[in-house]
Amino acid sequence: MRNSLGLLPVLTSTSARNGLDLMGHHTCYAYEFKMALSIRRNVKCLFCFIQRTSLQKRLFCNEKLPDTKDPSGFRVFSGIQPTGVPHLGNYLGALESWVSMQNEYRSILYSIVDLHSITQPQDPQQLHNNILDMAASLLACGIDPTRSILFQQSVVSEHAELSWILGCLTSMPRLRHLPQWKMKSKQRSEGSVGLYTYPVLQAADILLYKSTHVPVGEDQIQHLELAQDLARIFNNKYGEFFPEPRALLSSTRKVKSLRDPTSKMSKSDPQKLATIFLTDTPDDIVFKIRRAVTDFTSEVTFDPEGRPGVANLVSLHAAVSGQTVEDVVSLARGLDTGKFKSLVAEAVVQRLAPIQQEIQRLRDDRAYLENVLADGGAKARSLAVPVMKEMSDRRRSAAALSSRAHAFSVEALIGSNKKRKLRGWEDKELQQLSMES
Repeated sequence: MRNSLGLLPVLTSTSARNGLDLMGHHTCYAYEFKMALSIRRNVKCLFCFIQRTSLQKRLFCNEKLPDTKDPSGFRVFSGIQPTGVPHLGNYLGALESWVSMQNEYRSILYSIVDLHSITQPQDPQQLHNNILDMAASLLACGIDPTRSILFQQSVVSEHAELSWILGCLTSMPRLRHLPQWKMKSKQRSEGSVGLYTYPVLQAADILLYKSTHVPVGEDQIQHLELAQDLARIFNNKYGEFFPEPRALLSSTRKVKSLRDPTSKMSKSDPQKLATIFLTDTPDDIVFKIRRAVTDFTSEVTFDPEGRPGVANLVSLHAAVSGQTVEDVVSLARGLDTGKFKSLVAEAVVQRLAPIQQEIQRLRDDRAYLENVLADGGAKARSLAVPVMKEMSDRRRSAAALSSRAHAFSVEALIGSNKKRKLRGWEDKELQQLSMES
């Protein structure tokens, strides 16, 4: 019968130690022989028991996970690729939320993820300029380096180190079904290994700082789930270490393409009139919105399914003006779509004007931008290095424990074999004496 650990009663049973008295001479031999055969299974069961209980925390874990009810214990991480100046969809869908989070959370990291960007061919000088342009844009939108850590991903080498470790815990079928690979590999004749393992690097970005929350769009939920899975896998092997990051979904409606309102606004859109960039001139903004796709109905209504083009403009006006969709529709009552486009363009120009001025000012001060990124990189690395060190210690401790358990099982098996040989010799002697008598 097995005990609560799932072990055969061979290590602690009094009957095993005194088997000769309680079970008889030959019964004891059989019992100890069964012990030798099951010792490996017992060690395996013992490890499973350790993982299921808090004992492993006492063995390995030096710090408690953040209290999920206390925002001061949260850590937020998010990243953005350095593809130059962000567009209006980036600002309304992500950057505006990033700014407001600085008032809600004490520990926030925003990374310009240049390692992700090199999954596509890049010119080194242009990539450097794009990194500085992105830094200028983030600062101009309201990211405050005194309240959050803004840094360049590749400066912290631990991102790549952890990515390799997590990659060794990830199966190929798991990555093959993620949307990033499906979408990007279809656009090219064949995808790179970097593109294939892109989600693992994303997971490393998040877990490296023991992040508890990640602002993501709905299209990135599956990638965040991979980070959660990898955190669980590591925790199951080495004890509670990584918190499982949770998603922070933005309540802002996605800004759609001005030329194809069924798809979201994108920098890679081949139609130049489809995307409004934060540095577009007022004339460019007015022209793009004037050419936005609508329909043949002049009345302004909000019907995303039936009138996606008009609905996109209504959502855009509501987002930049801080009004509700209902308020915007009420404001546009009596206007045709042509006049409403002028109203939307005016609201967008007013919203972007101070941001554009600040971007230009920061672009002229490259030294300041480089200093901000350098300071942020140093702060990020000061958080990453202890995590990687503790990970290494955790894995070494687990390896040492496993080695000791293996040595114990081998010694026990050898000892049992010796006893069986000795008792086998005694049995033969007794049998011979019996025959002679």
